[in-house]
Amino acid sequence: MNIIKKSPLSALGYDFIPSNFLPKGKDEYYLRNKQNKSGISYRQLTAYEIEVLVRNRNQSDDWNKLLVSDAFNPELVKNCKFFGLVRIGKLEPYCIEFNNLRMPVGLYNSTIISCDFGDNVVIDNVNYLSHYIIGSEVILVNINELATTNHSKFGNGILKEGEQENIRIWLEVCNENGGRKILPFDGMLPGDAYLWTRHRQDSELQQKFVEFTQERFDNRRGYYGNIGDRTVIKNSRIIKDVWIGSDAYIKGANKLKNLTINSNPDAKTQIGEGCELVNGIIGIGCRIFYGVKAVRFFMASHSQLKYGARLINSYLGNNATISCCEVLNSLIFPAHEQHHNNSFLCAALVMGQSNMAAGATIGSNHNSRGADGELIAGRGFWPGLCVSLKHNSRFATYSILAKGDFPAELNINLPFSLISNDVTNDRLVIMPGYWFQYNMYALARNSWKYIDRDKRTDKTQLIEYDYLAPDSVNEIVVALQLIAKAAGKAWYSANKQILPGEEAVIAKGRELLEKDSPELRTLTILLDKAENSQRPAVIIKAGMAYQWYHKLIRYYTAREILLFAQQNKITTLSGIKSALPKAGVRKSFENIGGQLIEKSVIEHCLQQVKQGKIRNWEQLHQFYQKQGEQYHSAKFNHALATFKEVYGIDLSGSASELVDLLKESTAIRQQLSDNIVLSRKKDYQNAFRKMVYDNDQEMETVIGKLEDNGFIQEDQKATQQYKRAINALLKK
Repeated sequence: MNIIKKSPLSALGYDFIPSNFLPKGKDEYYLRNKQNKSGISYRQLTAYEIEVLVRNRNQSDDWNKLLVSDAFNPELVKNCKFFGLVRIGKLEPYCIEFNNLRMPVGLYNSTIISCDFGDNVVIDNVNYLSHYIIGSEVILVNINELATTNHSKFGNGILKEGEQENIRIWLEVCNENGGRKILPFDGMLPGDAYLWTRHRQDSELQQKFVEFTQERFDNRRGYYGNIGDRTVIKNSRIIKDVWIGSDAYIKGANKLKNLTINSNPDAKTQIGEGCELVNGIIGIGCRIFYGVKAVRFFMASHSQLKYGARLINSYLGNNATISCCEVLNSLIFPAHEQHHNNSFLCAALVMGQSNMAAGATIGSNHNSRGADGELIAGRGFWPGLCVSLKHNSRFATYSILAKGDFPAELNINLPFSLISNDVTNDRLVIMPGYWFQYNMYALARNSWKYIDRDKRTDKTQLIEYDYLAPDSVNEIVVALQLIAKAAGKAWYSANKQILPGEEAVIAKGRELLEKDSPELRTLTILLDKAENSQRPAVIIKAGMAYQWYHKLIRYYTAREILLFAQQNKITTLSGIKSALPKAGVRKSFENIGGQLIEKSVIEHCLQQVKQGKIRNWEQLHQFYQKQGEQYHSAKFNHALATFKEVYGIDLSGSASELVDLLKESTAIRQQLSDNIVLSRKKDYQNAFRKMVYDNDQEMETVIGKLEDNGFIQEDQKATQQYKRAINALLKK
């Protein structure tokens, strides 16, 4: 049975805060007065103004509770019902316009309960408007319900006075059983979400994060909803417990409930037709259009949901786009693309610069008896058409998967690999270094476009977009060892020799790989524990990958040395040599929401959280910012340490090796640039791509000339600049 409560009509608009939650000596408006920062001076109505309002078919339970500014015009208020304390700013005889919607300033045909209005607002046909503070030049037209409750949390995972723990809103990210759940809060960064989902065994740390969130907000009841200056809301149905920033645009929404919608003049947020959004935080500059459904979610700034997308129990990072498809229980770092109606992402940690193709089914739960599976994908994760993956699976940085239904869980720890399901031969096939040999255009453009598209105005976290960075280079170092060991084992097996100790096996593999021996073509090189099955996981083109991995380490080191010289205004080779620090030990880095930070530094930071030295989210964000400022130095030291570990040479003590490295790096940079052109050129030479055009001229008109490609031109320019900078150092 529905419980229908009855109270006197005179109670409508009053007692917003229950008496047992009202502090001694305070009235129900004390928080409202604190929130209203318009600076408008309100006064009571004159007898003439009341007469005009009554003549215009307005009603009020108490005209003394209707307060106005000195520039109030009663002729611009018609057919409205007022209950409780209502305060109205300036009303002038203008019409204001936004996107071809032109409306007269004033309040018309609406029921208004205990609200504050700024100057020159348009309120027309709002059937129920309750407990909102509304800014200046706001347009609210054709809205069924726009209301705030006394216990509103505006999407934040907090509790108000007197509320029980079981009503707290959590985001159950990374898996479906809630084992990594986090509390959403306005201002949450991808790094916050990531750190919270890790270290689940550390109950003390987990409790600190809960306290950070609860203490970030006032738990008192009685806060009003907010609609910022110049925000426009039209033709929408239910908006309840929603805080909206300035300059937002909401049209045709079905239901918005328990949300914070951040927006400002420089990064306007828009919500379009048919959207239903419940229990979430929306960052500045977001776009949400056409039938989107989102429940228990966080959208970081400048992200997009479009065309019927569903986002549930998930965190979507900055500058990401999800269209048409379904995403559940996932933590997604910045720069994610998912455009197709039939893709599905579930129970996943996706670490950014990722792209989901049509038909991709990532992390489906059809191989487990429980809802506790997970999938972890490093930066640059690209599952291809109709790829089906099971959890638990894990992928190194820049893994691309060819079309296929992968039958078992995967653990791919070779970066920059093409992974294929060879159904004919019943095997898993891995081609490390694939990108550099065959698809360099896509890899390089991937890094470039995300830098170009990073619209964040708050860059507290320094997001790494370069494909060569401490995370991927560390994986390369591990991969060199894995490939050498696999090649050595394959050689001993093929030659029917007893397998010696591990060091001898690795040494034999290196011998074959360093000279890219023809023998490698005859060997079946297997990667152990890559797939949870009995079938082989075969590494192909191992020699090519090994050569590329070494080139990348050398280029990475040389590039960081050049950057070090430029930052410190060192113009001579001797100056570089004398300034180079001794190489230390290679450090592990962790991807913290797209920002790379040394793992030991993160562990120290978390200890400070537990010890109370970091006391809130703001101080943790200051930690991110400080690490961002130190990142280039950490990256430089990492490059020197990596070179020493792999080659046994400390560049600070070897001038000849330094010269050779810098010289070699120009050739590597040129080869990378050439491969960018070659991989794109294939699209112009492929007969099947050309057959839809009558001639080359039509093809170039449709897709543009290769030589006019803006990205290729920029890369070639950057390559020449790099070579000139290196040669200038070598000459001096």
